[in-house]
Amino acid sequence: MRADTLAGRPLHAACRSVGLDPTGARQLRAHSASVYLLPGPGVVARISPRSADLCSARRAIEVTSWLASHSFPTVVPLSGVRQPVEEDGCVVTFWELVDVPTEAQKPGAEDLGRVLRHLHGMQAPPPVELPPFRPLTGLAGKVNTAQSLDSDARAWLIDRIDHLLDAYAALDSPLGQGHIHGDAYPGNLLGRHGSAVLGDWEETAWGPREVDLANTYQGVRFGRSDAELDAFAKAYGHDLREWDGLPVLTAIRDLHTLASYVTRADAGDAAAATELHKRVTSLRVLDGRLWTAA
Repeated sequence: MRADTLAGRPLHAACRSVGLDPTGARQLRAHSASVYLLPGPGVVARISPRSADLCSARRAIEVTSWLASHSFPTVVPLSGVRQPVEEDGCVVTFWELVDVPTEAQKPGAEDLGRVLRHLHGMQAPPPVELPPFRPLTGLAGKVNTAQSLDSDARAWLIDRIDHLLDAYAALDSPLGQGHIHGDAYPGNLLGRHGSAVLGDWEETAWGPREVDLANTYQGVRFGRSDAELDAFAKAYGHDLREWDGLPVLTAIRDLHTLASYVTRADAGDAAAATELHKRVTSLRVLDGRLWTAA
């Protein structure tokens, strides 16, 4: 998919404002944000469709710059440009390109375990104020206005959100509070196996470290094996499957994954609407079917 999508206009405008050439821009990813490769300058652009994400984007720039200065394996914001950039109600950030590996070279759960152990073990906090982690922020509002969900599904999801937020507030945290990524899962790793870097820092926060671990365990929804979970736990140094709070966090993650599908389905994406319906149905009937990352 090329940059003639809805994100194309703000992408081109943002590139012009910082002196980058968007010619031949190619979309790499489209979920809650769109990610484009700019082949001329060899840069990656990330586009959030909401101007409200400006503070999160600015915090991601500052945090990753600081992490990189402390030799943490993170994506690195492009230097020498003013960013983030606001265009047409969108927020655009620019990042140094990370090599795209072959399928066999892609980093996985074990790599993420090592990276998160590094993050959670850092002694100094970042030099920016981190917000407290608040799960499912804004999802209720999105569900309430979703045209792609019927009234019965909307009511069930709102009740489920309320129930899980109450359960989250009652959790203990054996690993303690600290700087967390907030959206850590193997899909946000870039680079090659054994030398991975962590991307997508827009949800970075201060919260229970278990939040960063739970998403990988929720990956059984997508076919993640027990062997992968064993390797992840060994690399991190702690197995969350021994904690009775894990089902709450994986259930929260289940709902978190619905947000981008609601947005895409309401915009007319038929594949997203199909996957959204499958996920909501499986949650309601507890059938444990595998989901598709689309």
